This record gives sequence, C-alpha cells and structure tokens, in this order.
Amino acid sequence: MIDQLLSVVLDPLRLLDILIDGISSGAQYALFAAGLSLIFGIMRLVNLAHGDFIILAAYILFAISWVLGALGLPPELNPLLALLIAAPLLFALGYAVQRGVLNNTLGKDILPPLLVTFALSVILQNGLFLIFSPDTRSIDSGALSTAGINIGYRQVPVLALTTVGTALAVIGGLQYLFFRTALGRDFRAVSDDPEIAQLMGINRRQVFALSMGVAMVVVAIAGVMFGVAGSFDPYLGPSRLLSAFEAVIIGGVGSLWGTLAGGIVLGISEQFGSRAFGEEFKQISGHVAFLIILLLRPRGLFPRDKD
Repeated sequence: MIDQLLSVVLDPLRLLDILIDGISSGAQYALFAAGLSLIFGIMRLVNLAHGDFIILAAYILFAISWVLGALGLPPELNPLLALLIAAPLLFALGYAVQRGVLNNTLGKDILPPLLVTFALSVILQNGLFLIFSPDTRSIDSGALSTAGINIGYRQVPVLALTTVGTALAVIGGLQYLFFRTALGRDFRAVSDDPEIAQLMGINRRQVFALSMGVAMVVVAIAGVMFGVAGSFDPYLGPSRLLSAFEAVIIGGVGSLWGTLAGGIVLGISEQFGSRAFGEEFKQISGHVAFLIILLLRPRGLFPRDKD
C-alpha cells in the first residue's frame, strides 16, 4: 500500500489525473449541495429528502427524455430539452411542498421538519420503486456520453467539462439572485430575521416557498447531470444527501461558493483515496477529509458569518 501511495504522490501525471477527475466529481457534488445550502441558509431547514428529490428529478428527466427520443429527436439534445420541460414542473412541486407541508412545521423546534422530510424521503423512495422498479436507469445523451477532448496524454470527457461549467453557472446564478435581485433581498431578510421581515411586510411563507422552488430547479439541473453521467435507482437518495451535506459543511454553511469548494475538496479526496489505496477506499477517503476539516475548521472553510 505504501508503494502504491508513493507511486501516486511522485507521479505528476497521476496527480494531474486526480485533480481533473476530482474537480469533475466535486462539481457534481456541488450541484447536489447547492439547493441544500440555499434552503438551509434561508430557512434553517435540513431537508432529509433532498437526495431523494435529486433521484426523483433524474427519473422525471429520464421519462421526458425517453418520450422525446421516441418522437425521433436526437439523443444529444434530449437531456437539455427534458430539463427545460422538467424545471418548471419541479419548481411548482417545490413551491407546493413548502407552502402546503413544510411551512406548517417550521419553528423553533427543529424536530418536526426533520421528521416530515424523513417521511418524504421514505415516500419518494418507495414510490419510485413501485413506479420504475428497482432497475437502474440512465439518461441517454447519445454521442456526448463518449465524447472527449484530447489534452495530450489523455482525453477529458465532454460531460465532465459540462458538469464543471454547469456548477460554476449555477453557483454564480444563485449568487447573483441572492445579492443582486429584489427576490434575493427578501431571501436575505427572512434569513437574517424572519419575524422582523414579516413586520416589514415580507410574506415569509411565500418567500420560503419561492426559495424551495428555486432549490428544486437546481435539483433538476443536478438530476440531469447525474443521470447522463451514470446510472441511478430509487434508493440512491440518501447517498446523494450525504455527499451534499458534506460539501455544504466543508465549504461553510450558507456560503454558495464555499459549497463549490467543499464539493471539489470532497471529489479530490475521493479520487486520491481510490488511486493511492484502491477503489474500496474511495468513499471513506472523502469521509476522512470531511472529518479532518470539521476538526480543524468546525465552521467550514468559508463560513458566511464571522461571528
């Protein structure tokens, strides 16, 4: 094992591979985490069903993409077209769930929303199992799934570059929404003090519902990137939630760019563990990195608040 570790550490090309693949997988983790970070930052809600919503989005996108393919549209365009159709649907779903269910559980006690989102997680997993069966699925992206860009000694998959670009665009878009728009001003107001915001005429229940709708659009984007890059099944939600949660904590709770950094740290740690010690160490390497950063920086690398 020591020899394998040294062969990785002393080989610049293998280190470069770890960096490239780690940034790619880390960008996917950041997409998983962005919606979770947004919701926690605004309403202090830990959504235990977040990972299952990502899997639900992947299945919805899979179904829409399949229909588009049956109509004869090219598979390379189907994921994007499916996303354009699914995003408004998921926004409406998020708005309805928050307005009709979760708003009624929010308060000083954090237990009720945790229990409700846990129940949603169980319902989503079993509902997807009944509808789609336990078989794994993936979203067909045609030639894009194998396309790559030659960088000399290896090819970088186009999907990996697309994932990184998408993560940057999503985080940048959320940052702009949060700090440069009237809706973002309302988000910040209810995040800082929901009671005072309510007294100032801001309907916090409406703002919470809109924020969940926005988070579900991000979930749709995460679902399509996850679905075209690999396969999924109804019970993958908790593992996606864990990756998202770790990325949020590493980056710093409430920090959107920190979430991106947290995802990349997690991705690089996993890639290093798998290359240096074997594939069986991939997941645990990410968890160890999470634990080390939590011990050294309990508030994460880039916490939003300094107090």
